[in-house]
Amino acid sequence: MILTLTANPSLDRTVSLPGRLERGAVQRAVAAGEEPGGKGVNVSRALTVSGVRSMAVLPGADSDPVMAGLRLAGVQYLNLPIEAPLRSNITLTEPDGTTTKVNAPGPALKPVEQEALITLLVGACTAAGAGSVSWLVLAGSLPPEVPPDFYASVAHAVRDRLGDQAPRIAIDSSGPPLMGALLHGAAPDLLKPNAEELSEAAGFSSEEALEADPLLAARAAGMLIERGVGAVLATLGAKGALLVSARGSWLATRPPVQARSTVGAGDSALAGYLLAEVAGGAPPDCLRQAVAHGAAAASLPGTTVPAVAATDPGAVTITPLGGPGGTDSTTPGTAAAGSAAPAPSLSSKEES
Repeated sequence: MILTLTANPSLDRTVSLPGRLERGAVQRAVAAGEEPGGKGVNVSRALTVSGVRSMAVLPGADSDPVMAGLRLAGVQYLNLPIEAPLRSNITLTEPDGTTTKVNAPGPALKPVEQEALITLLVGACTAAGAGSVSWLVLAGSLPPEVPPDFYASVAHAVRDRLGDQAPRIAIDSSGPPLMGALLHGAAPDLLKPNAEELSEAAGFSSEEALEADPLLAARAAGMLIERGVGAVLATLGAKGALLVSARGSWLATRPPVQARSTVGAGDSALAGYLLAEVAGGAPPDCLRQAVAHGAAAASLPGTTVPAVAATDPGAVTITPLGGPGGTDSTTPGTAAAGSAAPAPSLSSKEES
């Protein structure tokens, strides 16, 4: 079982345009749709459609459209009822894959609701049985009135309650929630940043430099390993994706795909990594499936998530970079056949 926590879920509405977005003009859409969203919700959706058991934990009324969407998608969920409706985000996609996203702030969560959400999550971990929850994913933005160290508070509560039986924790966020988690001892077993977030978290270099130089990005990720992060799965735009842990560093690339929407591609990449990891995959295999999942998601419309059968991990090339931070090029790794080529961007700047 993989649990996800989405403190700021949303109903993601996608509008497909017939051409380039024109500011100030009236344009007619060629298609429109909506899906339950938020980064953790998207991870649970991607895992569920691939046959991996997952439960999404989130605030929201039973009657909210987000819950209706989860029921329709067959995603198991546990919700904390609140009075305010959940937010609705809008995505505009152009034929060439250019994506414009407008995210609403979401309803405020009062301190009592924040505590209740943590209690609900801890209860879900314990109700599943000792050791039954393999991963807990803390993902996305935080709603108004929630402090930036919220994810650290969640991590501490889960570990204090479950001890050695606590699930491993993955964090995918940005800005104050990301820094609040790292600065207040969340110590995630897996951190999933894009290049901008990696630079921010490590306090090193810049987004542009890290995307341009995977070895430099591996060095930044190695800094986080030294500070207690278990592993870093970093998406580097056209340069592919990087996995760094105490066991080594690997770069993944693949031929480009025709992107239709990059929204949720990073969430699908995280889901791909997790489904390979719980199946017993070695780190390079987990990275390969992450990139395969992200590429498949980018080729689908809106926030549609791919099933594992629709991904092509064989198209992904894995290049070992060495030890943590890419310091030892002789460290063994697994490389797929084929030459390295740019991957589709999995590092879209949306924070859901």
